[in-house]
Amino acid sequence: MHKKRSLFLACTAMSLLMSCRAIDVQTTDTHAAAGPADAEAPPWMDASLSPDRRARMLEQRLSTQQLLQLVYGYYAVPANYMLPANVVPQGAVGSAGFVPGIPELLVPALQESDAGTGVADPVNGENGQPIRGAAGYSTELPSGLATAATWNRETAFRGGAMIGEEAHREGFNVLLAGGVNLAREPRNGRNFEYGGEDPLLAGTMVGEQIRGIQSRHVVSTIKHYALNDQETGRNSASSNIDWTAARQSDLLAFELALDIGKPGSVMCSYNRVNSAYACGNDVLLNQILKGDWGYKGWVMSDWGAVHAVTDANGGLDQESGSFFDQPNGGPFFTTRLEQAIHDGTVKPSRLLDMAHRILRSEFANGLFDDRVTNIVPIDAAADAAVAQADEQEGIVLLKNAHSTLPLSKKIGSVAIIGSNAANGVLEGGGSSQVWPVGGPAAPVDASKSFPRPLIWNPSSPMAAMKREAPNATFSYDTGADPSAAAAVAAKAQVAIVFVNQRLGESIDAASLSLPADLQTKADQDALVRAVVRANPNTIVVVESGGPVLMPWLAQVMGVLEAWYPGSGGGAAIANVLFGDVNPSGHLPLTFPASECQLPRPVLDVGTPTNRNFPIDYTVEGAAVGYKWFQKKHLTPLFPFGYGLSYTTFSYGELHATSGNALTATFTVTNTGARAGYAVPQLYLGLQGRGEAPTRLVGFAKVMLQPHQSRSVSITADPRLLAEFDGTNDRWVVKAGHYPLYLGTSANDIVRTGTTTLSSQSLAP
Repeated sequence: MHKKRSLFLACTAMSLLMSCRAIDVQTTDTHAAAGPADAEAPPWMDASLSPDRRARMLEQRLSTQQLLQLVYGYYAVPANYMLPANVVPQGAVGSAGFVPGIPELLVPALQESDAGTGVADPVNGENGQPIRGAAGYSTELPSGLATAATWNRETAFRGGAMIGEEAHREGFNVLLAGGVNLAREPRNGRNFEYGGEDPLLAGTMVGEQIRGIQSRHVVSTIKHYALNDQETGRNSASSNIDWTAARQSDLLAFELALDIGKPGSVMCSYNRVNSAYACGNDVLLNQILKGDWGYKGWVMSDWGAVHAVTDANGGLDQESGSFFDQPNGGPFFTTRLEQAIHDGTVKPSRLLDMAHRILRSEFANGLFDDRVTNIVPIDAAADAAVAQADEQEGIVLLKNAHSTLPLSKKIGSVAIIGSNAANGVLEGGGSSQVWPVGGPAAPVDASKSFPRPLIWNPSSPMAAMKREAPNATFSYDTGADPSAAAAVAAKAQVAIVFVNQRLGESIDAASLSLPADLQTKADQDALVRAVVRANPNTIVVVESGGPVLMPWLAQVMGVLEAWYPGSGGGAAIANVLFGDVNPSGHLPLTFPASECQLPRPVLDVGTPTNRNFPIDYTVEGAAVGYKWFQKKHLTPLFPFGYGLSYTTFSYGELHATSGNALTATFTVTNTGARAGYAVPQLYLGLQGRGEAPTRLVGFAKVMLQPHQSRSVSITADPRLLAEFDGTNDRWVVKAGHYPLYLGTSANDIVRTGTTTLSSQSLAP
């Protein structure tokens, strides 16, 4: 069932041709049976016992070498253009990472896949094909921002459960998912993977997605811990912030998501935090995560984020994708860790704790009891329907002048322009990239540069719109020549211009302005202006990884923010445009009117001689996003929480409890002619006691038929009523009267009320 083999670690292109060394590892075929069918099951296989007890039973049987094996992970991508001599251990499915199992003790191997928006499969830059071939085809959810824009906990859970099920069927039991870094920097290349700018919204939505993933007996991480809020200089920049402000912002998002999702692993980030690398940061990992929050799972490194064997003392439990630590002088958690334990630099009890945390999460999430025994085809149609439903709820209607939308299905002619809309919808770049079912909608450039080749998901908006209006005449123009596109638009009743902004891991947006079109290289702002001059009845559909500027906003009739739409995205866009779906998405982050409004108008990039540059987050502290805009009295292009509907809603009086808890109640009524979702948002006025004028403390998503009313109750988490006292390490609610604001966005308040809170001190 298993055998020994030598695994030679080759050198990455980035680290030149460093010498390779052989590491002897125990490997296993993860798709084989766990042990002899007639053997008596060992005591740790008793599923009625607690995960901690099962882990302790098993630990007693592990040798030092076996303990060391659990804390060291391999990069599991076959040899390709980046890693020409990499060898994948026997039994590895082949993706982001692999930790060999211990078959004689029934310990399963860890098969790890990236999963920012679905079960990812690396693309081989030599041939533009997925590493795992046909096995690498998966369903892509819309971007994390799209899911956050649904403001619907159930939708986030269903999406997580879908990709968790696909992972299990494809042979994976660990997903590198659950991105919850706040959008401090709206140009951040990975914002599309995350949950927006507010701790409550991001923590809730990402926590629910993690809970969904783990419901399928697959471990989910939560990442990237912490303050990895821009990609520029991510391997060395120091995110500098007062710890109290961090607890009320980025770290609060992690804390809430941990409470809801209970992820089996936390992935620490590349960057430094207050000068110390995150993956060896004692304050982050030992004092806050494992101390204050009592986290029982394990901390795995990001790929290439380990810098010393003593990171184990700083709280790191597992070195992942060790190949990428070679430029840092690694790998570290093999013979070096063994020597460190021998000479007392790392205590033996620490190694045991590292292994315990890993095994405990495996037991807690069913990896021992529900093993992957064979590869099972995914249910592509059902899974695409889940992704489409997510996108339909996450599309945000930003403008709808004169009720131009929804379009009539009896419309005579439609011009569709730009962004490859005849063929598919855009994916984000980097490790989250999913190879779509059926293959991409356009030839993939076999690019050898990160963030990986450009991929269009084969869900055509134009084809879907033709199904909505079968008798209409549709024309398409690539948008390469704005004057030619204008001529096409002039002949149609309505023009729909698709524009794009591709972001990805390792790159940040140069600015918030729309870049040149990905395929035609045309100026997209100029394209919109040309089209709207030719046809005033113009709608713009934005496929972006975050906020973009819209200098043409006043001239167009309508704007949809579609994010990265995922599998089924084309149909989702068409359903919203033609009214089969009433839009209900609300922005999970602010759209600035100008980069001058940002805390750092110019992106921090350091200098050639200062690669370890600081990023000064003390400027805004905990006042991230809408809180910064309110604090500085700035008017954004679109505020946090904003979103239009094809129906209208009214809200009754706001009533609230007082004392040690806050529960607010009100009635919401659909006053229009269409069924639709209301998204009431409850904000607490901080009265100078906190980081900004107001703070989101609760929200709901309520489906209402025309003229239907419902009573809604929102209860706030006590931490959202408090400030963090860094001196005494406590959440403190200050007694007093507080205004309450019920809104449809951070800036659009429909009802006000008050609450009187009692003094409280809460554990961190």
